[in-house]
Amino acid sequence: MSVKNLIFPQQSRSFYAKRWFDILLRTIHLIGLLGLSGGILFNAEHSLWFPYFLTTIISGLAMVVLSVWSNGKWLLQNRGLMIILKVFILFLLAVFPEYALYLLIFIVIISGISSHAPAKFRYYSPILGREL
Repeated sequence: MSVKNLIFPQQSRSFYAKRWFDILLRTIHLIGLLGLSGGILFNAEHSLWFPYFLTTIISGLAMVVLSVWSNGKWLLQNRGLMIILKVFILFLLAVFPEYALYLLIFIVIISGISSHAPAKFRYYSPILGREL
């Protein structure tokens, strides 16, 4: 099997209860983001909010792996590109901790827009100039 076929299968992959697994990961991800945001918002000690940061990162990466495993075209669509942008912004937290609250708010705005935008936007690929 070629690398192209591995990342971009003809038919998207799935497994039993994939949707429920995705919902569970999203719920864990929201809990992590909640704790991380609360810790930063209330200027809590690093040790109090860092486990939530890890929860956010690990659950987010698990969702990315699941999406790419299902079909790599996700990486070329707005919905995948928005995730890549959010990961970049998370790295900015380490570089610019004084702007952490604003960066987290920006992440939530991107999440809200990209999650609830019409399918024509989410499935559009600015790289290929068409909907996938």
